[in-house]
Amino acid sequence: MRSRLVSAFSAFIAFLTAVVLIGHLPAPVHADQLSPDLQNTRAALDKYQDPFAAIREGYLSSVGCVEFTTASTLYGMPYPAGAMGVHFINMSLVGPTLDPMKPQVLIYEPTDDGKLQLAAAEWFMPYAKGMKPPVLFGHTFYGPMMGHYPVMPKEFVHYDLHVWLWRDNPAGTFSPTNPAVKCPTTGYNFAQSTPDMPMP
Repeated sequence: MRSRLVSAFSAFIAFLTAVVLIGHLPAPVHADQLSPDLQNTRAALDKYQDPFAAIREGYLSSVGCVEFTTASTLYGMPYPAGAMGVHFINMSLVGPTLDPMKPQVLIYEPTDDGKLQLAAAEWFMPYAKGMKPPVLFGHTFYGPMMGHYPVMPKEFVHYDLHVWLWRDNPAGTFSPTNPAVKCPTTGYNFAQSTPDMPMP
């Protein structure tokens, strides 16, 4: 009788442990949840699951984890409260043209064990006076906006489009922020009170 109780208790503890661990795991996006064009893009970028692969191909880390603590609106477009993560930017890809297979920025989410997990890709275009916002994957870019200081100079006015290809986003695949992503409470966390940074 005692052995049965011990076994049942052990099974219950194992179940609770699994629930706790699963609750702390990032919810992934499954490829079949994406449109065919996004599936193709994700497949092409899957190699960057390893941050060192990104570095070898010219993506350099901005180090800081970006988070916006207050919801806002940018030129009529909703900008929910939430985090982005750690940006890896490839300046050689920044220019007046866009390639669905070559995002200018890769975004990684810091995990509890200190690793970086690929969460999203970001297409980025510098602003030129009078230009209209670009469109990619059928979605209009946010902006123009000032650079997200201190990980980017404020003078770097730009348009951008975030696409959460690997990390589930309750706010939507194309939302600029993700309320499910968390930045560390210590270290290089750049939390800002509002994401509404319009061009001066």
